[in-house]
Amino acid sequence: MVRFLLILGVAAAVFVLYSIIDAAMTDPRRVRGVSKPVWILIVVLLPVIGGVLWFMLGKGKRNQSRPLAPDDDPAFFGGIATSDEFDQRIRDLEKELADLDAEADFPASDKAPDSSPDKTPGKTPGKDSETNADKATDSAPPKTDGPDTEADHPKGSRSADD
Repeated sequence: MVRFLLILGVAAAVFVLYSIIDAAMTDPRRVRGVSKPVWILIVVLLPVIGGVLWFMLGKGKRNQSRPLAPDDDPAFFGGIATSDEFDQRIRDLEKELADLDAEADFPASDKAPDSSPDKTPGKTPGKDSETNADKATDSAPPKTDGPDTEADHPKGSRSADD
């Protein structure tokens, strides 16, 4: 019997502690009856009965004004266009695409002359102009006078022009 009362006392203490924490953490808009601090006092002064009263009378339901998912919101489906409007929009887009394709299929004589950057008036491509590759092969590497110090020459290999 003592074990049963001990277990019952621990369960009651856990319930009261949970009730106090829940009353303190609950959004004030969900509290019914009296204010939040008064509910906390009721739970503390009437340990088990206060917790039961808090959960039965004091704590209101969740706020139902939370946003709904689009598939749960009837107003969302009301704003969706009908299939006739979709079909008409698709027909319009296909007509615009066909018009753009027709504009792109001009004969070769109707096109503007080619104005690529390689072609300049009065010059033929490849003549009178050097490319970077031509410049690189024509230029020789710069000449150096050789090493400046004796440390750069091994002993006995100094040339006569030093």
